[in-house]
Amino acid sequence: MGKNGPIKVAIVGGGCAAMAAAWELTRPENRGRFQVTIYQLGWRLGGKGASGRGPAHRIEEHGLHIWMGFYENAFRLLRECYAELSDQPGRRFADWRDAFSIEPGVGVMARKAPEGWEPWTAAFAPRAGMPGDPEPARRGFTIAGYLVEIVRMLQAALASLQFGASSERADAGRPFDFRSKEELATAIAQVLKFGLLATFAGALQALALLEAAFRAAAPDWSGGLRELTETVAAAIRRLAEPLADRDSDSRRLWDVIDLNLAVMTGIIRFGLATDPRGFDALDNYELRDWLKLNGASPRALDSPLMHGVYDLAFAYAGADPARPRQAASVALRGTLRMFFTWRGAFFWRMHAGMGDVVFAPFYQALKRRGVAFRFFHRLENVRLADPAALAPGERPYVAGLDFDVQAEVANGGEYQPLIDVRGLPCWPSAPDFSQLADGARIAHEGREFESFADRRRARSLTLRVGIDFDAVVLAVGLGAIPHVARELIARDRRWREMVENLPTVATQAFQVWLREDFETLGWTEPRAVVSGYVHPFDTFADMGHLITEECWSVRPRALGYFCSALPDPPPARDSNPIERAHGPSFATDPDYARRRRHEVRESAIRFLEQDAAALWPRAAAPGGGFRWELLADPSDRTVVDAAGATSARFASQFWTANVNPSDRYSQSPPGSTRYRISPLDNTYDNLTIAGDWTACGLNVGCVEAAVMSGRLAAHALSGAPKLEEIVGYDHP
Repeated sequence: MGKNGPIKVAIVGGGCAAMAAAWELTRPENRGRFQVTIYQLGWRLGGKGASGRGPAHRIEEHGLHIWMGFYENAFRLLRECYAELSDQPGRRFADWRDAFSIEPGVGVMARKAPEGWEPWTAAFAPRAGMPGDPEPARRGFTIAGYLVEIVRMLQAALASLQFGASSERADAGRPFDFRSKEELATAIAQVLKFGLLATFAGALQALALLEAAFRAAAPDWSGGLRELTETVAAAIRRLAEPLADRDSDSRRLWDVIDLNLAVMTGIIRFGLATDPRGFDALDNYELRDWLKLNGASPRALDSPLMHGVYDLAFAYAGADPARPRQAASVALRGTLRMFFTWRGAFFWRMHAGMGDVVFAPFYQALKRRGVAFRFFHRLENVRLADPAALAPGERPYVAGLDFDVQAEVANGGEYQPLIDVRGLPCWPSAPDFSQLADGARIAHEGREFESFADRRRARSLTLRVGIDFDAVVLAVGLGAIPHVARELIARDRRWREMVENLPTVATQAFQVWLREDFETLGWTEPRAVVSGYVHPFDTFADMGHLITEECWSVRPRALGYFCSALPDPPPARDSNPIERAHGPSFATDPDYARRRRHEVRESAIRFLEQDAAALWPRAAAPGGGFRWELLADPSDRTVVDAAGATSARFASQFWTANVNPSDRYSQSPPGSTRYRISPLDNTYDNLTIAGDWTACGLNVGCVEAAVMSGRLAAHALSGAPKLEEIVGYDHP
């Protein structure tokens, strides 16, 4: 408690990081020590994960949102949230497992000679445990542990390549059990002296030897182990690469082998297991450049697997697919966690929109804990104390928060944001104007509360330190920082360098509801999340399971989500580094967002006309193009005007251009990690930050990174949770 009661914390932003910080600060263990108020632009929570219910109560998302099995922190907090709400009668998603199901399928699209595409899909068998379970003893995220997993993957892939991908035989080699380091060193020396790697059996035995070496309590990372690793990698390439062109299964196995050999070799060559910086030692390397340095072939570097790695992280400079840019440090840490630490399932699908499954429960549970929500509050400025007024030795601090109140709630009441859809609390895609003062007039004006370009307001509001708040958690998106933290950027070199060197990228997405299912339209693979396809929409997912949560009079048979990065217009000659990193400043161009949304619409139409046939061959019209009559209309219109079939039908679907500053995705190009500021930074006496753009231990744009950052922000203010409780924060 403060001297005059609870410590007042203002959390600005409503995404995953904000929810995590609020959740940790209001735990019962804190005994009311913190009084939390969340200030949110517009009418809904969610940030980049926001969703809404549109016509026919259909689910409309910012993009594709699927949780991953390594989201330990995110699942832990969400599971706690569902448990706290379990006493509410009649909850349709009474338990978190009611809201999620496993999604084993993952895939990429591969070029098929002489032309065309084919999907490469795989299904991951369920693993023991569930994400968010208490951590088992010694389950760490260590480089030696990753090397063991890489060796296991190489053993399985090499055996499959040798005997055929469909073979059940997988002779991984005789396991070794050495009683001492000396025995292990002797075995390594014998392999290096006598070779023994001329056959697949020898290569598999050598991999088993490497696994034993990596499992040793204190591996000798010096000469012998490095020489053995490089010798094994060279032998496997010599044996396996000639088999890569037998068929498509062999090609994908070879890509897996080639890339994992490069990662294993590079970890040893660069001494990452003993470098205190861990993967951050590779921050100045671009991922593909680093893999090439460590033996990856040109074909593997241009493989569908690599395209998928970049697509999932929107990792293209300026959203240009010809300019892949991703720091090796961030990419390796994220990819190794993704493939080797998941529990339960590789992917987890939500049974409704992310707003319904994640943010509505957090809103309800936090309300029960006493958190106040102030919707329609747009942050304009973080006001710092006058440096001249600081006492000697006093740290700078936030003196005020300037907001534009976008709309007032009628009769001074509290805005009620949720709607009921078949017994499920959900966020609507538009605000309830009937709850707002002058709501009819505001609706008629076409007020866009979530548009950065719409600067209209009901009034201005300044919160004052010591009166309205004591501490601030700034949890807005990185793209918004240049607009709301101008004083911090002007006064603090680190903040200026952060926004100049940590770029963001706009994203785009569209959803189509179809009258025929994907199997009928020609999709032959199991259901999967597929990336690596053509731009401008490189990632696709079958989301048909959501249709039952919607309220159609004539239910569609399929639902497809598409998304990708969205290129910014070329920067102006006089643009500054911040504009080049975060897109154009369109505060004076109120038509910008509308033009970009129209651009996404036209791109989506072209995509369906030209590229959908590779996914759904029977969606192509007889004369080419797309069968527009397949699109389901929530108004149930069945007649299509031939002259305007494209625009008339597609207008009934959903698409979005995520160009607002807070909606832009945070990237991690080479050399950028050192510019990230940590939520634990105490330069400012009463300010911490939260978001996937902070130095949070994962440093990639995703739900897990945002939650980790929010937990760190809570620790900065309260000392809890303990840092060792933030899973993966000490990740190498």
